[in-house]
Amino acid sequence: MPNEILRHPRLSSDAVRLLTWQLSLPGDAKDPLSKTARQAGIGKCAFNRVKGELKREGYLHEWRQQGVRGLWSTVQLVSNVPLKPEQALALRDVAPTGGNPAAGEPTGRTVGRHPEKPVLENTPHHPEAPPETEAPEAAAATEAGRQLVATILDLEPRLRVPRGILPQLAALASAWLEAGHTPGGVRAHVQRSLPGPKQPIHRPGGLLRYILSDVPPAPAEEESRRPDPVQPRIAQLRECEGVHTQARLFRPEGDEEFCGECLRGRVADGAARL
Repeated sequence: MPNEILRHPRLSSDAVRLLTWQLSLPGDAKDPLSKTARQAGIGKCAFNRVKGELKREGYLHEWRQQGVRGLWSTVQLVSNVPLKPEQALALRDVAPTGGNPAAGEPTGRTVGRHPEKPVLENTPHHPEAPPETEAPEAAAATEAGRQLVATILDLEPRLRVPRGILPQLAALASAWLEAGHTPGGVRAHVQRSLPGPKQPIHRPGGLLRYILSDVPPAPAEEESRRPDPVQPRIAQLRECEGVHTQARLFRPEGDEEFCGECLRGRVADGAARL
């Protein structure tokens, strides 16, 4: 276990606990993070916050992929070192995902632990996505959200969605912008969550709806909600420069260097000399 994880300044104790627990599992384990969180006693709200921390720091990467029958599943990649999106994508593409084994001799274990088969996250019953043309009309969409969806659809040719689902996608994108996320950050999140470039997307509208449905708190918003550090009361005190048996602290009203008792003594001495 690298010391960088245990001493990470931006990972909470729950994030360190979840990450170390997941990395301690055997190499062939297929437990999703949600199951590990339940075993570690981490609640649902804390789990969503922890997942956001691990994603931002590069220890967790997720992608959605669609099977032959159109069922969506989530592939999770957990590593003991921070990985950039392109590095995690390269590890995911070379990791086995089932089927016939690849030719060649076995290689050593990489820094990332990738399950042999995709694990399901929040979809235990394999629900099939409803037709994209039946998406309900959304009234919360803003012009900025519609423009953001248009730029997301331009990311790659596989993201061709029916016009009927565009209002719902625009409403979801608007929720991200209202939460404080930037358009570039939303596009980067979508691009990280897409399947590999060689995998087809049979229902791109359903995939985008799933990716945009969970709005995490924006990093800048989290920083602004942190309370200002409280200055300790002792920091407002000053040590008296007078002669005392023990050091005496006092609260100055200006730039004085002596406490009230010493000041009164100095005034009395001056009056006696006069």
